[in-house]
Amino acid sequence: MGNVEAVIFDLWQTLIFDNRELGRDRTRLRIEGASNVLNRSGYSFTYEHLRESFRSCYRICHAKHDIGEDYSFDEQVHIFINCIEDGLLERLDQVDIDRINYHYAEAFFDFLPPVDPDALDLLTTLHKEGYKIGLISNTGMTPGRLFRRYMEDLGILEFFHVLTFSDEVGLTKPSKEIFDITIEQLGVPRDKVVHVGDHITNDVVGAHNADIRVILVGSAQGKEDAEKPEVHVDRLRDVQYGLKILPDKY
Repeated sequence: MGNVEAVIFDLWQTLIFDNRELGRDRTRLRIEGASNVLNRSGYSFTYEHLRESFRSCYRICHAKHDIGEDYSFDEQVHIFINCIEDGLLERLDQVDIDRINYHYAEAFFDFLPPVDPDALDLLTTLHKEGYKIGLISNTGMTPGRLFRRYMEDLGILEFFHVLTFSDEVGLTKPSKEIFDITIEQLGVPRDKVVHVGDHITNDVVGAHNADIRVILVGSAQGKEDAEKPEVHVDRLRDVQYGLKILPDKY
């Protein structure tokens, strides 16, 4: 194991891969689901109006992320509902709110992002070699509880000692605090921890904010003139090699 005892992974674009087409399809299902619920309760909003409300919700949540914080998933759905019409949340029955919440979340399972084909082998190897394994994810429009379900379906959930999702802790990368929470739960000195991710700001800057080393995976935009990771590898499978050449200190 050398000078590393714990490995923390990013989720999006590191272990699983999303794209715009999948995101657009999920958005469509979320809007259609909300529209059906509202129509049954006597409200009539155009698809375009609901889509703009969804975009407004996204902008509000993104602004929260920019200061290193996050809303809970329920709060995000409430914001979406009130973006549709001021005060709509207070007028809806709780059953209707719960139904919109359900459609908003479950759209993820209709258009799943594929897992990296090397993820299972890598996690199996790291587990056998005695590393503690954690995960930090900014959840976006999908709650952490659904990611747990998906990771269980993929057969990788069992390898993780700690799972930190932004909607559950109210913090986002690159804040130092979300890394601190995860490191503390892993119970490993931070000089024995390495973070693995694909994003310069969220993963490299975030990990460095917490004084831990980074293995960057893939091609991150802006890497030529941005903060540098300790190691950069092309593919997830190469993380094993990256651990061997990782310098002792950040």
